[in-house]
Amino acid sequence: MFNLKVPAWYTSPMAQVVVVGFTCFATVGMFSAVSNLGAGGLSDITLSDTSQGVLYGLFAVTGLISGGINNLLGPRLTLFLGTLGYAVYVGSLWCYQTRGTGWFVIFAGAIEGISAALLWSAQGSIMMSYPLEKDKGKAFAIFWAIFQFGSFIGSIIALAINIESGKLSAVSTSTYIAFLIIIFIGVASSFLVLPPNKVIRSDGTIVKLEAFSKPHEEVVGMLRLFKDWRMIALVPMFFASNYFYAYQSAVNTARFDGATRALNATLEGAGAIVGALLIGYFCLDLKWFHRRTRGYLGLATVTVIVIVVWSVGLAWQVTFTRADLSDANRISYHDADYKGKGALYFFYFFSDACYQALAYWIMSALSNDPFTLARYAGLYKALQSAGEAGSFGMDAVSTPFLNEQLASWILMLVSFPLAWLVLRTVKETNYGDEEVVYVDDIKTQRAEAGTAPEAARGDSVEKGSDQDVAVFHV
Repeated sequence: MFNLKVPAWYTSPMAQVVVVGFTCFATVGMFSAVSNLGAGGLSDITLSDTSQGVLYGLFAVTGLISGGINNLLGPRLTLFLGTLGYAVYVGSLWCYQTRGTGWFVIFAGAIEGISAALLWSAQGSIMMSYPLEKDKGKAFAIFWAIFQFGSFIGSIIALAINIESGKLSAVSTSTYIAFLIIIFIGVASSFLVLPPNKVIRSDGTIVKLEAFSKPHEEVVGMLRLFKDWRMIALVPMFFASNYFYAYQSAVNTARFDGATRALNATLEGAGAIVGALLIGYFCLDLKWFHRRTRGYLGLATVTVIVIVVWSVGLAWQVTFTRADLSDANRISYHDADYKGKGALYFFYFFSDACYQALAYWIMSALSNDPFTLARYAGLYKALQSAGEAGSFGMDAVSTPFLNEQLASWILMLVSFPLAWLVLRTVKETNYGDEEVVYVDDIKTQRAEAGTAPEAARGDSVEKGSDQDVAVFHV
Protein backbone atom coordinates (compact mmCIF):
# COMPACT_ATOMS: atom_id res chain seq x y z
CA MET A 1 0.00 0.00 0.00
CA PHE A 2 1.36 3.43 -0.90
CA ASN A 3 0.27 7.05 -0.95
CA LEU A 4 -0.38 8.76 -4.26
CA LYS A 5 -0.20 12.54 -4.02
CA VAL A 6 -1.77 14.84 -6.58
CA PRO A 7 -2.41 18.61 -6.44
CA ALA A 8 -5.71 19.39 -4.72
CA TRP A 9 -6.93 21.26 -7.81
CA TYR A 10 -6.91 17.94 -9.65
CA THR A 11 -9.68 16.68 -7.38
CA SER A 12 -11.91 19.59 -8.41
CA PRO A 13 -14.97 18.89 -10.60
CA MET A 14 -13.86 21.11 -13.49
CA ALA A 15 -10.45 19.43 -13.63
CA GLN A 16 -12.21 16.10 -14.03
CA VAL A 17 -14.53 17.53 -16.70
CA VAL A 18 -11.44 18.70 -18.61
CA VAL A 19 -9.88 15.22 -18.29
CA VAL A 20 -12.96 13.45 -19.64
CA GLY A 21 -13.21 16.15 -22.32
CA PHE A 22 -9.67 15.35 -23.45
CA THR A 23 -10.43 11.62 -23.43
CA CYS A 24 -13.41 12.19 -25.73
CA PHE A 25 -11.42 14.66 -27.85
CA ALA A 26 -8.73 12.05 -28.46
CA THR A 27 -11.13 9.15 -29.11
CA VAL A 28 -14.61 10.22 -30.25
CA GLY A 29 -13.21 13.45 -31.69
CA MET A 30 -10.49 11.67 -33.67
CA PHE A 31 -13.00 9.09 -34.90
CA SER A 32 -15.14 11.95 -36.23
CA ALA A 33 -12.05 13.64 -37.63
CA VAL A 34 -10.85 10.64 -39.61
CA SER A 35 -14.40 10.03 -40.84
CA ASN A 36 -14.41 13.58 -42.19
CA LEU A 37 -11.41 12.70 -44.33
CA GLY A 38 -13.75 10.80 -46.63
CA ALA A 39 -11.94 7.48 -46.82
CA GLY A 40 -12.41 3.95 -45.56
CA GLY A 41 -15.97 2.67 -45.18
CA LEU A 42 -17.37 6.15 -45.64
CA SER A 43 -16.44 6.10 -49.34
CA ASP A 44 -19.16 3.44 -49.83
CA ILE A 45 -22.48 5.01 -48.82
CA THR A 46 -24.32 1.67 -48.51
CA LEU A 47 -21.58 0.15 -46.37
CA SER A 48 -21.41 3.32 -44.27
CA ASP A 49 -25.18 3.36 -43.67
CA THR A 50 -25.16 -0.35 -42.77
CA SER A 51 -22.27 0.06 -40.35
CA GLN A 52 -23.82 3.14 -38.78
CA GLY A 53 -27.16 1.38 -38.44
CA VAL A 54 -25.54 -1.55 -36.61
CA LEU A 55 -23.50 0.85 -34.48
CA TYR A 56 -26.41 2.94 -33.30
CA GLY A 57 -28.74 -0.05 -32.94
CA LEU A 58 -26.36 -1.74 -30.47
CA PHE A 59 -25.61 1.65 -28.91
CA ALA A 60 -29.33 2.00 -28.16
CA VAL A 61 -29.66 -1.47 -26.63
CA THR A 62 -26.48 -1.20 -24.54
CA GLY A 63 -27.36 2.31 -23.42
CA LEU A 64 -30.29 0.96 -21.43
CA ILE A 65 -27.92 -0.84 -19.05
CA SER A 66 -24.71 1.17 -19.50
CA GLY A 67 -25.52 3.48 -16.59
CA GLY A 68 -25.77 0.49 -14.27
CA ILE A 69 -22.52 -0.93 -15.63
CA ASN A 70 -20.82 2.41 -14.95
CA ASN A 71 -22.09 2.41 -11.37
CA LEU A 72 -20.85 -1.15 -10.79
CA LEU A 73 -17.42 -0.75 -12.41
CA GLY A 74 -16.79 2.92 -11.65
CA PRO A 75 -16.26 5.72 -14.20
CA ARG A 76 -12.57 5.03 -14.75
CA LEU A 77 -12.88 1.42 -15.93
CA THR A 78 -16.14 2.13 -17.76
CA LEU A 79 -14.55 5.03 -19.62
CA PHE A 80 -11.55 2.87 -20.52
CA LEU A 81 -13.73 0.10 -21.96
CA GLY A 82 -15.77 2.74 -23.77
CA THR A 83 -12.76 4.16 -25.60
CA LEU A 84 -11.60 0.86 -27.11
CA GLY A 85 -14.33 0.64 -29.73
CA TYR A 86 -13.20 3.86 -31.39
CA ALA A 87 -9.72 2.44 -31.96
CA VAL A 88 -11.24 -0.71 -33.48
CA TYR A 89 -13.49 1.30 -35.80
CA VAL A 90 -10.75 3.58 -37.11
CA GLY A 91 -8.60 0.48 -37.62
CA SER A 92 -11.43 -1.06 -39.65
CA LEU A 93 -11.54 1.98 -41.95
CA TRP A 94 -7.82 1.61 -42.53
CA CYS A 95 -8.23 -2.12 -43.29
CA TYR A 96 -11.10 -1.42 -45.67
CA GLN A 97 -9.03 1.07 -47.62
CA THR A 98 -6.03 -1.25 -47.91
CA ARG A 99 -7.71 -4.69 -47.95
CA GLY A 100 -11.34 -4.06 -48.88
CA THR A 101 -12.60 -5.79 -45.70
CA GLY A 102 -16.16 -4.49 -45.64
CA TRP A 103 -17.27 -7.10 -43.07
CA PHE A 104 -14.73 -5.69 -40.60
CA VAL A 105 -16.25 -2.22 -40.87
CA ILE A 106 -19.68 -3.63 -39.93
CA PHE A 107 -18.20 -5.74 -37.10
CA ALA A 108 -16.27 -2.72 -35.81
CA GLY A 109 -19.51 -0.72 -35.89
CA ALA A 110 -21.06 -3.31 -33.59
CA ILE A 111 -18.09 -3.17 -31.19
CA GLU A 112 -18.13 0.61 -31.16
CA GLY A 113 -21.87 0.70 -30.53
CA ILE A 114 -21.43 -1.33 -27.34
CA SER A 115 -18.35 0.53 -26.11
CA ALA A 116 -19.70 3.98 -26.96
CA ALA A 117 -22.69 3.43 -24.67
CA LEU A 118 -20.27 2.79 -21.81
CA LEU A 119 -18.14 5.84 -22.61
CA TRP A 120 -21.07 8.24 -22.76
CA SER A 121 -22.66 6.95 -19.57
CA ALA A 122 -19.41 7.53 -17.69
CA GLN A 123 -18.97 10.92 -19.35
CA GLY A 124 -22.52 11.98 -18.54
CA SER A 125 -22.21 10.98 -14.91
CA ILE A 126 -18.98 12.95 -14.49
CA MET A 127 -20.11 16.04 -16.36
CA MET A 128 -23.53 16.26 -14.71
CA SER A 129 -22.81 15.17 -11.12
CA TYR A 130 -19.31 16.40 -10.26
CA PRO A 131 -19.79 20.21 -10.60
CA LEU A 132 -21.76 22.43 -8.25
CA GLU A 133 -25.35 23.12 -9.29
CA LYS A 134 -24.46 26.65 -10.35
CA ASP A 135 -21.72 25.39 -12.70
CA LYS A 136 -23.46 22.62 -14.63
CA GLY A 137 -24.03 24.70 -17.75
CA LYS A 138 -20.38 25.74 -17.78
CA ALA A 139 -19.33 22.12 -17.29
CA PHE A 140 -21.18 21.15 -20.47
CA ALA A 141 -19.68 24.12 -22.32
CA ILE A 142 -16.13 23.17 -21.35
CA PHE A 143 -16.58 19.50 -22.16
CA TRP A 144 -18.36 20.05 -25.48
CA ALA A 145 -15.83 22.62 -26.69
CA ILE A 146 -12.88 20.32 -25.93
CA PHE A 147 -14.60 17.27 -27.42
CA GLN A 148 -15.71 19.05 -30.61
CA PHE A 149 -12.24 20.47 -31.14
CA GLY A 150 -11.19 16.98 -32.30
CA SER A 151 -13.67 17.03 -35.16
CA PHE A 152 -12.67 20.61 -35.92
CA ILE A 153 -9.01 19.64 -36.31
CA GLY A 154 -9.85 16.71 -38.59
CA SER A 155 -12.01 18.85 -40.83
CA ILE A 156 -9.25 21.45 -41.15
CA ILE A 157 -6.86 18.69 -42.27
CA ALA A 158 -9.41 17.47 -44.82
CA LEU A 159 -9.96 21.02 -46.04
CA ALA A 160 -6.23 21.64 -46.47
CA ILE A 161 -5.75 18.42 -48.47
CA ASN A 162 -8.78 19.09 -50.65
CA ILE A 163 -7.74 22.62 -51.49
CA GLU A 164 -4.22 21.45 -52.36
CA SER A 165 -5.12 18.40 -54.46
CA GLY A 166 -8.70 19.14 -55.46
CA LYS A 167 -9.94 15.83 -54.05
CA LEU A 168 -9.59 13.44 -51.15
CA SER A 169 -10.10 9.88 -52.38
CA ALA A 170 -7.78 8.16 -49.89
CA VAL A 171 -5.99 8.65 -46.63
CA SER A 172 -2.34 7.70 -46.31
CA THR A 173 -1.12 5.00 -43.94
CA SER A 174 0.87 7.56 -41.96
CA THR A 175 -2.30 9.61 -41.42
CA TYR A 176 -4.15 6.60 -40.03
CA ILE A 177 -1.20 5.76 -37.77
CA ALA A 178 -1.14 9.34 -36.45
CA PHE A 179 -4.85 9.25 -35.64
CA LEU A 180 -4.57 5.84 -33.98
CA ILE A 181 -1.69 7.06 -31.80
CA ILE A 182 -3.83 9.98 -30.62
CA ILE A 183 -6.75 7.61 -29.96
CA PHE A 184 -4.57 5.31 -27.85
CA ILE A 185 -3.37 8.34 -25.88
CA GLY A 186 -7.05 9.04 -25.23
CA VAL A 187 -7.56 5.44 -24.14
CA ALA A 188 -4.72 5.79 -21.62
CA SER A 189 -6.04 9.14 -20.38
CA SER A 190 -9.23 7.45 -19.15
CA PHE A 191 -7.23 6.18 -16.16
CA LEU A 192 -6.69 9.78 -15.04
CA VAL A 193 -10.38 10.11 -14.15
CA LEU A 194 -11.17 10.05 -10.43
CA PRO A 195 -14.17 8.21 -8.94
CA PRO A 196 -16.86 10.32 -7.22
CA ASN A 197 -15.62 9.56 -3.70
CA LYS A 198 -12.32 11.32 -4.51
CA VAL A 199 -13.73 14.49 -6.03
CA ILE A 200 -14.20 17.50 -3.73
CA ARG A 201 -16.29 20.46 -4.80
CA SER A 202 -15.32 24.05 -3.99
CA ASP A 203 -17.90 24.18 -1.18
CA GLY A 204 -16.11 21.33 0.58
CA THR A 205 -18.59 18.59 -0.30
CA ILE A 206 -17.67 15.17 -1.63
CA VAL A 207 -19.53 14.12 -4.77
CA LYS A 208 -20.33 10.69 -3.34
CA LEU A 209 -19.02 8.68 -0.40
CA GLU A 210 -19.32 5.38 -2.27
CA ALA A 211 -17.16 4.70 -5.29
CA PHE A 212 -19.34 1.86 -6.61
CA SER A 213 -22.93 0.69 -6.52
CA LYS A 214 -24.33 -2.83 -5.97
CA PRO A 215 -26.13 -5.03 -8.52
CA HIS A 216 -29.48 -5.09 -6.69
CA GLU A 217 -29.34 -1.30 -6.30
CA GLU A 218 -28.92 -0.94 -10.06
CA VAL A 219 -31.86 -3.20 -10.79
CA VAL A 220 -34.06 -1.13 -8.47
CA GLY A 221 -32.61 2.10 -9.87
CA MET A 222 -33.39 1.14 -13.46
CA LEU A 223 -36.96 0.13 -12.58
CA ARG A 224 -37.48 3.49 -10.89
CA LEU A 225 -36.06 5.22 -13.94
CA PHE A 226 -38.75 3.76 -16.19
CA LYS A 227 -41.46 4.71 -13.67
CA ASP A 228 -40.35 8.36 -13.54
CA TRP A 229 -42.82 10.41 -15.62
CA ARG A 230 -40.16 13.08 -16.15
CA MET A 231 -37.96 10.62 -18.04
CA ILE A 232 -40.96 9.53 -20.11
CA ALA A 233 -41.70 13.18 -20.93
CA LEU A 234 -38.10 13.67 -22.08
CA VAL A 235 -38.21 10.68 -24.48
CA PRO A 236 -38.94 12.88 -27.57
CA MET A 237 -36.05 15.21 -26.70
CA PHE A 238 -33.68 12.28 -26.21
CA PHE A 239 -34.85 10.58 -29.43
CA ALA A 240 -34.55 13.77 -31.50
CA SER A 241 -31.17 14.91 -30.20
CA ASN A 242 -29.09 13.19 -32.93
CA TYR A 243 -31.82 12.36 -35.43
CA PHE A 244 -30.87 15.18 -37.78
CA TYR A 245 -27.26 14.08 -38.31
CA ALA A 246 -28.11 11.63 -41.10
CA TYR A 247 -30.06 14.25 -43.04
CA GLN A 248 -27.41 16.94 -42.68
CA SER A 249 -24.62 14.55 -43.63
CA ALA A 250 -26.53 13.22 -46.65
CA VAL A 251 -27.22 16.70 -48.00
CA ASN A 252 -23.63 17.73 -47.40
CA THR A 253 -22.41 14.70 -49.40
CA ALA A 254 -24.91 15.03 -52.23
CA ARG A 255 -25.02 18.80 -52.69
CA PHE A 256 -21.39 19.95 -52.33
CA ASP A 257 -18.04 19.08 -53.89
CA GLY A 258 -15.21 17.55 -51.84
CA ALA A 259 -13.46 20.74 -50.79
CA THR A 260 -16.74 22.41 -49.83
CA ARG A 261 -17.84 19.37 -47.78
CA ALA A 262 -14.60 19.70 -45.83
CA LEU A 263 -15.22 23.43 -45.36
CA ASN A 264 -18.75 22.69 -44.12
CA ALA A 265 -17.34 20.18 -41.62
CA THR A 266 -14.97 22.87 -40.36
CA LEU A 267 -17.87 25.29 -39.96
CA GLU A 268 -19.85 22.58 -38.15
CA GLY A 269 -17.08 22.12 -35.60
CA ALA A 270 -16.76 25.86 -35.08
CA GLY A 271 -20.54 26.22 -34.67
CA ALA A 272 -20.67 23.45 -32.07
CA ILE A 273 -17.87 25.01 -30.02
CA VAL A 274 -19.30 28.55 -30.13
CA GLY A 275 -22.85 27.36 -29.41
CA ALA A 276 -21.82 25.30 -26.39
CA LEU A 277 -19.77 28.09 -24.85
CA LEU A 278 -22.44 30.74 -25.36
CA ILE A 279 -25.40 28.81 -23.96
CA GLY A 280 -23.40 27.26 -21.12
CA TYR A 281 -21.85 30.47 -19.84
CA PHE A 282 -24.35 33.14 -20.85
CA CYS A 283 -27.71 31.42 -20.51
CA LEU A 284 -27.96 28.27 -18.39
CA ASP A 285 -25.64 29.48 -15.61
CA LEU A 286 -26.63 33.15 -15.37
CA LYS A 287 -26.20 33.97 -11.69
CA TRP A 288 -28.87 36.69 -11.64
CA PHE A 289 -31.78 34.25 -12.10
CA HIS A 290 -33.24 31.39 -10.11
CA ARG A 291 -32.44 27.94 -11.44
CA ARG A 292 -35.90 27.21 -12.86
CA THR A 293 -35.90 30.61 -14.57
CA ARG A 294 -32.55 29.78 -16.16
CA GLY A 295 -34.10 26.57 -17.45
CA TYR A 296 -37.04 28.46 -18.96
CA LEU A 297 -34.62 30.94 -20.52
CA GLY A 298 -32.58 28.11 -22.00
CA LEU A 299 -35.70 26.43 -23.39
CA ALA A 300 -36.93 29.68 -24.95
CA THR A 301 -33.50 30.38 -26.45
CA VAL A 302 -33.14 26.91 -27.95
CA THR A 303 -36.71 26.96 -29.29
CA VAL A 304 -36.15 30.24 -31.12
CA ILE A 305 -32.77 29.12 -32.50
CA VAL A 306 -34.18 25.81 -33.77
CA ILE A 307 -37.19 27.48 -35.42
CA VAL A 308 -35.08 30.12 -37.17
CA VAL A 309 -32.27 27.81 -38.31
CA TRP A 310 -34.51 25.01 -39.54
CA SER A 311 -36.86 27.45 -41.26
CA VAL A 312 -33.90 28.68 -43.29
CA GLY A 313 -32.96 25.06 -43.97
CA LEU A 314 -36.50 24.30 -45.15
CA ALA A 315 -36.50 27.31 -47.48
CA TRP A 316 -33.36 25.89 -49.15
CA GLN A 317 -34.50 22.26 -49.09
CA VAL A 318 -37.67 22.89 -51.12
CA THR A 319 -35.49 24.08 -54.02
CA PHE A 320 -34.07 20.62 -54.80
CA THR A 321 -34.72 16.88 -54.51
CA ARG A 322 -32.56 13.77 -54.75
CA ALA A 323 -33.46 13.47 -58.43
CA ASP A 324 -32.03 16.91 -59.16
CA LEU A 325 -28.54 16.09 -57.91
CA SER A 326 -25.54 15.23 -60.06
CA ASP A 327 -21.80 15.78 -60.10
CA ALA A 328 -22.28 18.63 -62.56
CA ASN A 329 -24.38 20.80 -60.26
CA ARG A 330 -22.57 20.35 -56.96
CA ILE A 331 -21.99 23.58 -55.06
CA SER A 332 -18.44 24.90 -54.59
CA TYR A 333 -17.28 27.38 -51.99
CA HIS A 334 -16.20 29.53 -54.95
CA ASP A 335 -19.83 29.96 -56.03
CA ALA A 336 -21.58 33.22 -55.25
CA ASP A 337 -24.51 31.60 -53.47
CA TYR A 338 -22.36 29.44 -51.17
CA LYS A 339 -22.06 31.89 -48.26
CA GLY A 340 -25.59 31.30 -47.07
CA LYS A 341 -25.14 27.53 -47.26
CA GLY A 342 -21.92 27.66 -45.22
CA ALA A 343 -23.63 29.82 -42.60
CA LEU A 344 -26.49 27.32 -42.46
CA TYR A 345 -24.12 24.46 -41.63
CA PHE A 346 -22.45 26.59 -38.96
CA PHE A 347 -25.80 27.30 -37.33
CA TYR A 348 -27.03 23.72 -37.74
CA PHE A 349 -24.32 22.66 -35.32
CA PHE A 350 -24.60 25.82 -33.24
CA SER A 351 -28.23 24.88 -32.60
CA ASP A 352 -27.24 21.24 -32.06
CA ALA A 353 -24.86 22.23 -29.26
CA CYS A 354 -27.58 24.37 -27.64
CA TYR A 355 -30.11 21.53 -27.89
CA GLN A 356 -27.69 19.01 -26.36
CA ALA A 357 -26.78 21.49 -23.61
CA LEU A 358 -30.43 21.98 -22.67
CA ALA A 359 -31.05 18.21 -22.51
CA TYR A 360 -28.03 17.63 -20.27
CA TRP A 361 -28.85 20.65 -18.09
CA ILE A 362 -32.41 19.45 -17.48
CA MET A 363 -31.19 16.00 -16.45
CA SER A 364 -28.51 17.46 -14.18
CA ALA A 365 -31.08 19.77 -12.54
CA LEU A 366 -33.13 16.77 -11.44
CA SER A 367 -30.39 15.22 -9.30
CA ASN A 368 -26.81 15.56 -8.11
CA ASP A 369 -26.29 11.85 -7.44
CA PRO A 370 -23.67 10.38 -9.82
CA PHE A 371 -25.31 6.95 -9.86
CA THR A 372 -28.72 8.39 -10.75
CA LEU A 373 -27.23 10.66 -13.41
CA ALA A 374 -25.28 7.77 -14.95
CA ARG A 375 -28.62 5.99 -15.46
CA TYR A 376 -30.10 9.17 -16.94
CA ALA A 377 -27.13 9.48 -19.30
CA GLY A 378 -27.44 5.84 -20.36
CA LEU A 379 -31.15 6.25 -21.16
CA TYR A 380 -30.43 9.52 -22.98
CA LYS A 381 -27.79 7.94 -25.20
CA ALA A 382 -29.92 4.82 -25.77
CA LEU A 383 -32.87 6.80 -27.09
CA GLN A 384 -30.59 9.22 -28.93
CA SER A 385 -28.91 6.31 -30.70
CA ALA A 386 -32.24 4.68 -31.50
CA GLY A 387 -33.24 7.91 -33.20
CA GLU A 388 -29.99 8.11 -35.10
CA ALA A 389 -30.26 4.48 -36.21
CA GLY A 390 -33.75 5.23 -37.52
CA SER A 391 -32.59 8.31 -39.36
CA PHE A 392 -29.73 6.45 -41.05
CA GLY A 393 -32.25 3.77 -41.99
CA MET A 394 -34.44 6.43 -43.63
CA ASP A 395 -31.49 7.75 -45.58
CA ALA A 396 -30.32 4.28 -46.62
CA VAL A 397 -33.57 3.71 -48.54
CA SER A 398 -33.30 7.12 -50.26
CA THR A 399 -36.15 8.80 -48.42
CA PRO A 400 -36.85 12.24 -49.94
CA PHE A 401 -34.67 14.90 -48.34
CA LEU A 402 -37.72 17.01 -47.54
CA ASN A 403 -39.26 14.17 -45.53
CA GLU A 404 -36.02 13.70 -43.58
CA GLN A 405 -35.80 17.42 -42.90
CA LEU A 406 -39.37 17.70 -41.66
CA ALA A 407 -39.06 14.57 -39.50
CA SER A 408 -35.96 15.97 -37.81
CA TRP A 409 -37.54 19.35 -37.20
CA ILE A 410 -40.94 18.11 -36.01
CA LEU A 411 -39.35 15.78 -33.46
CA MET A 412 -37.52 18.72 -31.90
CA LEU A 413 -40.62 20.93 -31.87
CA VAL A 414 -42.65 18.20 -30.15
CA SER A 415 -39.99 17.85 -27.45
CA PHE A 416 -40.15 21.47 -26.28
CA PRO A 417 -43.57 21.53 -24.55
CA LEU A 418 -42.76 18.26 -22.77
CA ALA A 419 -39.39 19.63 -21.66
CA TRP A 420 -41.25 22.65 -20.24
CA LEU A 421 -43.38 20.31 -18.10
CA VAL A 422 -40.22 18.74 -16.67
CA LEU A 423 -38.64 22.15 -16.04
CA ARG A 424 -41.64 23.07 -13.92
CA THR A 425 -40.50 20.44 -11.38
CA VAL A 426 -36.93 21.77 -11.10
CA LYS A 427 -36.08 22.91 -7.58
CA GLU A 428 -33.74 25.72 -6.63
CA THR A 429 -31.43 23.11 -5.14
CA ASN A 430 -31.37 19.35 -4.59
CA TYR A 431 -28.87 19.52 -1.75
CA GLY A 432 -31.64 19.38 0.83
CA ASP A 433 -33.15 16.21 -0.68
CA GLU A 434 -29.97 14.22 -1.27
CA GLU A 435 -27.16 13.27 1.05
CA VAL A 436 -24.46 15.92 1.28
CA VAL A 437 -21.16 15.09 2.99
CA TYR A 438 -18.50 17.65 3.84
CA VAL A 439 -14.81 16.84 3.99
CA ASP A 440 -14.44 18.74 7.28
CA ASP A 441 -17.21 16.69 8.89
CA ILE A 442 -15.49 13.45 7.97
CA LYS A 443 -12.17 14.75 9.26
CA THR A 444 -13.85 15.59 12.57
CA GLN A 445 -15.48 12.18 12.79
CA ARG A 446 -12.18 10.45 12.08
CA ALA A 447 -10.36 12.57 14.62
CA GLU A 448 -12.96 11.84 17.30
CA ALA A 449 -12.61 8.15 16.53
CA GLY A 450 -8.86 8.42 17.02
CA THR A 451 -7.90 7.93 13.36
CA ALA A 452 -6.12 10.19 10.89
CA PRO A 453 -8.19 13.09 9.48
CA GLU A 454 -9.25 11.58 6.16
CA ALA A 455 -11.41 13.13 3.50
CA ALA A 456 -13.27 10.01 2.48
CA ARG A 457 -12.69 6.29 2.35
CA GLY A 458 -9.05 6.51 3.32
CA ASP A 459 -8.24 9.67 1.37
CA SER A 460 -7.10 12.95 2.86
CA VAL A 461 -6.38 16.52 1.93
CA GLU A 462 -3.24 17.91 3.52
CA LYS A 463 -1.90 21.44 3.56
CA GLY A 464 1.35 21.90 1.74
CA SER A 465 3.68 24.88 1.69
CA ASP A 466 2.46 26.14 -1.67
CA GLN A 467 -0.82 24.42 -2.30
CA ASP A 468 -3.14 21.74 -0.99
CA VAL A 469 -2.21 18.18 -1.84
CA ALA A 470 -4.69 15.33 -2.09
CA VAL A 471 -3.36 12.05 -0.69
CA PHE A 472 -4.93 8.85 -2.05
CA HIS A 473 -4.10 5.56 -0.35
CA VAL A 474 -3.72 2.90 -3.03
